[in-house]
Amino acid sequence: MKIHKEGFGIIFMTVVICSIIETLVLFFGLNSWANLSLITLSLIPLGIFVLVVQFFRLPSRKNNYEDGIVLCPADGKVVVIEEVEETEYFNDRRIQISIFMSPLNVHANFNPVSGVVQYAKYHPGKFLVAWHPKSSIDNERTTFVTKTASGKEVLFRQIAGALARRICYYVKSGQNVEGGQEFGFIKFGSRIDLFLPLDANISVQLNQKVKGQLTKIADL
Repeated sequence: MKIHKEGFGIIFMTVVICSIIETLVLFFGLNSWANLSLITLSLIPLGIFVLVVQFFRLPSRKNNYEDGIVLCPADGKVVVIEEVEETEYFNDRRIQISIFMSPLNVHANFNPVSGVVQYAKYHPGKFLVAWHPKSSIDNERTTFVTKTASGKEVLFRQIAGALARRICYYVKSGQNVEGGQEFGFIKFGSRIDLFLPLDANISVQLNQKVKGQLTKIADL
């Protein structure tokens, strides 16, 4: 396991802030270590540091991508599986699968399929909680469409949550990408939506916990 590059600056600032807090606690309570509340207070910065570091962890995993499948783009829980009207790119009916990532999940995002990126667009927006039905169209988000070698197109969307304030992505229109490779990161709570063809054979269930690069979402 390693620390994601998006976390270096935030982890550094966390260390600085936590060190200041610990110094103040020691200074004002040097002769009061028997005070249980003071001891508890001194542990809070350590807890914050641990939470921030675990958020930016990037575990080493075997990439389970195979041609013809849709691979899970993120760790989290499946919160939506339904047929919807997709209005940004396809303007037709698609199967939407949404994966909610809590602050405790790995937040790196991975390409669900191999192919050529046909569409890439960033949308500024609100910061509703990521499981809110309107977060898919109202929140800060990015939308990507990748066409596979067989001609199938898959749309996937990063959506910022209530705690998230920055979406990072590393692909652009016209770029060749490989399934299971990292394409982005969302900081502090988020969601990913997938929009698949109606004839896709779905492999996951509602409320199922899934892992990026490992779980098969569907067969195209």
